[in-house]
Amino acid sequence: MANYEFSQVSGDRPGCRLSRKAQIGLGVGLLVLIALVVGIVVILLRPRSLLVWTGEPTTKHFSDIFLGRCLIYTQILRPEMRDQNCQEILSTFKGAFVSKNPCNITREDYAPLVKLVTQTIPCNKTLFWSKSKHLAHQYTWIQGKMITLEDTLLGYIADDLRWCGDPSTSDMNYVSCPHWSENCPNNPITVFWKVISQKFAEDACGVVQVMLNGSLREPFYKNSTFGSVEVFSLDPNKVHKLQAWVMHDIEGASSNACSSSSLNELKMIVQKRNMIFACVDNYRPARFLQCVKNPEHPSCRLNT
Repeated sequence: MANYEFSQVSGDRPGCRLSRKAQIGLGVGLLVLIALVVGIVVILLRPRSLLVWTGEPTTKHFSDIFLGRCLIYTQILRPEMRDQNCQEILSTFKGAFVSKNPCNITREDYAPLVKLVTQTIPCNKTLFWSKSKHLAHQYTWIQGKMITLEDTLLGYIADDLRWCGDPSTSDMNYVSCPHWSENCPNNPITVFWKVISQKFAEDACGVVQVMLNGSLREPFYKNSTFGSVEVFSLDPNKVHKLQAWVMHDIEGASSNACSSSSLNELKMIVQKRNMIFACVDNYRPARFLQCVKNPEHPSCRLNT
């Protein structure tokens, strides 16, 4: 039988007074319960270890660089976009991957960002590139009218930056991020570039250009971003022609890459999608840029 006894309390109503033994037991029980609750809280609040990867971590001062580039682009380079809210863009960008496993990022994670940042590219001004980034950017910088993906707001901001998050923190991971070789194809960087590359291609219209590296065995590489995403995202209802500029290393062996099997594969893809295909080896205006560093090369002579 329970160890307690009755006694009278004020108002002549019956009450219950616990025995000393019961009081001690109750106190011990409360102490155990409090210790258990405190332990759970400590465990929940204790910083969990970040996932360890072999790739380089998030770029230092990422947010400052992001906001700085955004402001330079919207206030100086493209003042027609001055109404863009850079702080909101940064917050939406982080929302795609912060506090998430960096190998489980989806295209849908970046959908709010793509919806937030809209930018119109004039027809006939789109330039894609594959394994020729430096020359393509030199060309658009000097030419002033053509636009690569990195000349758009999101491309300009993210170019050459690294980033990832971690399930254990609401901050970015400044210790390590997944390397492409870690069987982690759905990492935040790869997914981001695929998403905005697809949007860039979908928005293209008129005649579009692609600059390819003719010094490679396969100038058109079907597993590249251009070969796997962009060329298949072109809308034949808006794009009627794709021109390939196949640029060779000025010090390398000259060859007619436009007749190679690699370019024929690209030609078949384009024509099958009801667009016209054209190819030029060593597109002259881009060749001039190569000649700036090696003006005495035979291919740089005006009569060549």
